[in-house]
Amino acid sequence: MQVTPAELEHRTILRKNLVPDTAAFLDTKIPGSQAKVNYPLIGPGVSENGEQVVPVSEPHGFNLGGAVMPAGTINNLHLHFTAEVFFCFAGSWTFRWGVDGADGEATVSDGDVISIPTWIFRGFTSDSDDAWLYTALGRDESGGLIWAPSVISAAAKTGMFLGTDHRLIEVEPGTVPENVIQPMTDAELAGLRKVPVDEMRTRLAQPGDLVWRSDAFLDSGLPGGGAELALVIGYGVTEHREQAPRLADPHGFTIAWLRAAGAGQGVNRHRIAEPQVLLVKSGRWRVTLNEKDMVSTELGPFDTLSVPPGAWRRFECLEPGQLALLTSGDGRQRLDWDPAVVTAAAELDVQIDANGYRAPAHLIR
Repeated sequence: MQVTPAELEHRTILRKNLVPDTAAFLDTKIPGSQAKVNYPLIGPGVSENGEQVVPVSEPHGFNLGGAVMPAGTINNLHLHFTAEVFFCFAGSWTFRWGVDGADGEATVSDGDVISIPTWIFRGFTSDSDDAWLYTALGRDESGGLIWAPSVISAAAKTGMFLGTDHRLIEVEPGTVPENVIQPMTDAELAGLRKVPVDEMRTRLAQPGDLVWRSDAFLDSGLPGGGAELALVIGYGVTEHREQAPRLADPHGFTIAWLRAAGAGQGVNRHRIAEPQVLLVKSGRWRVTLNEKDMVSTELGPFDTLSVPPGAWRRFECLEPGQLALLTSGDGRQRLDWDPAVVTAAAELDVQIDANGYRAPAHLIR
């Protein structure tokens, strides 16, 4: 895989270039929800707006989008068939779940990641004007979503309906068009499970819950390495046999935080077979792709980069900060290191064993 400058530019999604979608969903005219703004990034997600602009549409095994909502704005109750994971990058949010949103509440703050179980209704309200969420959805085709009956009823009063093709239909209030999705019945709603608050807490990864390792990679002791890794969902790219994620149930993707305390730290040249997305939380980072004819891009807070499968990559911290790594697939992803990195690590008596983990090189040899 050789990434051209044009391809790198296409896959680099800067915050300043995001195109807002203010009509993405059925509830955008319901009082309290009109100020919702959504940003598609990777894939179409579950948007019900057929005219949305998607920066990167290539299949990744997951979808990624963003949401910005002033304080008090409501994202109404709905359910998903595939995983839905929220990254809080700014502000504070109140999440609620259950058929009527009464099964529990959780506060999600800056730096938190929460994974909501499939097939339960969920909604959330922004608690601050600067609130910003990123949302990852499992699979390339997530199947759309189902709105709570109360939301369908409230939207109908504003003239908004959802067609059976999962596209919005707007009519004059008081008019009911044909071929629209009907709300779930009471019997169907009764079949949904209830999620207790203590279970949802296990699905919330706050900064204090993270377990960071400074020796997660083959190159951890080498110049250009030294970045720390904390697993959130799935085993992902760690090469330390004792590192475990907070959540391990299948999502269709894995999530880990990567951070560096100083300029020059990062992850040396390697490649993986799966699509991977970098989502910068803080600091500045340079990402260099290819083994020859290298191309680079610099990323700052709220910037995103999609790295194609098989591409050689190097992550370099320019200013101390943290980024999220989203990698396609539920299992561990095996890293293929540049031969020069393998040789340098062996000189420090570090090698990757047959199971893909760091080990004493002299014992393997």
